[in-house]
Amino acid sequence: MFPLFHQQLFYVTSDQLCAYDWRHGKLSPGQQFAANADGLDQFAAYLESRSTVPAYLLTDLIEEDFQRQLLPHVGGKAGRELITRRLTQLYRDTPFRMASILGRDTAGRRDNQVLFNALTNPSLLQPWLEALEYLKIPLAGLYSSSLLGAALVGRLKLRQEHLLLITQQSGGLRQSYFEQGKLRFSRLTPAIDRDGLSVNVATETEKTRQFLTSTRLLERGDVLHTAILAPGPHIAALQALCRDGVELAYQFIDMAVASKRLGLHNAPLLADPLLLSLLGKKQPASHYPLGPRARFYQLWRARLGLYASTALAATVGVLWLAWNIWSIVLVSNDGSRLQAEAASYDQRYQAIMSSLPPVLAKAGDMKSAVSLERLISSQAPGPQAMLVMVSQALEQSPAINLIQLHWQAELPFLKVKGEALPLALAGMPLGPPQSLRLEAEVNLPQNDYRSALGNINQFTQQLARLPAMRVEIVDMPLDLRPAATLSGKTAATADHRQARFILKLVWRP
Repeated sequence: MFPLFHQQLFYVTSDQLCAYDWRHGKLSPGQQFAANADGLDQFAAYLESRSTVPAYLLTDLIEEDFQRQLLPHVGGKAGRELITRRLTQLYRDTPFRMASILGRDTAGRRDNQVLFNALTNPSLLQPWLEALEYLKIPLAGLYSSSLLGAALVGRLKLRQEHLLLITQQSGGLRQSYFEQGKLRFSRLTPAIDRDGLSVNVATETEKTRQFLTSTRLLERGDVLHTAILAPGPHIAALQALCRDGVELAYQFIDMAVASKRLGLHNAPLLADPLLLSLLGKKQPASHYPLGPRARFYQLWRARLGLYASTALAATVGVLWLAWNIWSIVLVSNDGSRLQAEAASYDQRYQAIMSSLPPVLAKAGDMKSAVSLERLISSQAPGPQAMLVMVSQALEQSPAINLIQLHWQAELPFLKVKGEALPLALAGMPLGPPQSLRLEAEVNLPQNDYRSALGNINQFTQQLARLPAMRVEIVDMPLDLRPAATLSGKTAATADHRQARFILKLVWRP
């Protein structure tokens, strides 16, 4: 649970309810309501204007039972179900029941030591709970003053192994036994006996010690340290009444000292404000389950979370708006500064230009002329590209030897007067077609014309596969036309001869 600035704290006994306000760490004076019809009506009227303040109910009843049992050490879901079944068997008639594991037994199977406790008479709480539910009060938890006493022991720094804390509360004389700081047993007795006399604290302490010994909560020979919390003027009488024994040692704590340790400015006569201040400062999980009675508290928490998220979103929105406004101001200032700098630079430029002598061409025209010259230079035709292509083809055809090259570029703008120029010439100029007349010879071993023609065809195909390249055969070493006449001498015995051929290459870049 999260800390709250305003809370309602209700202290319930068998005959009354006392209502307190907890605001900013301070406890207001209590307002009492009797456990009868008039008291319930007054309590309902008291709650009408407090429907949005969370409430915490602290009980101080005689009808609260404690039992310590050993259960097999079982973990997980099975262990929880085992404890739930045993809790239901022990306290069938009340929904206000709980169980807590104290530790492991030191002997035998090392079973779990489980403390079962419950409010055995729920009818004492029923009228108050119905009034809270009818008025839709967000009830956050139902607490036991005996269980809350463990927090009081910690704040008072009582660290004895076997401790009996005795406090005078609205419900009577509360005796709570703690072993190593953990509650094992608690009993509440009326502060006034049947004869109308104050109970003897020493007698009640001895009864409790005998009960603890008989139930083996306290072994024989163990010293029971008894801490009695009482107002300062009463301590002297208690010291005269309570004497230390072999197995019993008393310690008296002034209520003023305890109040100072808990941050209370005034020392009360009863221990109720001490327990309520502990509950107001830190709210543990509800000791006893509330079931459906907690639904208004859940709705209150959801509403509070919604308000918090809305406030956070609004804060983020305001911060974002402030940042945007600040950014706009910065941008506006930067824009004004840049405009001033631009105007200053323009004035300096105009001043410099006015001091220069007049020129024949404007700067823009000169820039256009330079760009056009660079463009024409980059698009001017040259034989380098075609020579690279021919060189690559010759490397793959070692039988062919180059004799002569004649390169030529066709200039499209050298046309007959009156003819329209292509559209490309009106804009970006394109590279003109280029032609290359290639004269070469091929090795002719043993007059093997078949091999020579194969080398020529391979060389021609390599050139023809180049992009935008067209190859035309002008002259071959052997005329293969049907009308051609074959002639020669059979007496030729040369081992190696060369046969010339001519190709025309046309490439459009």
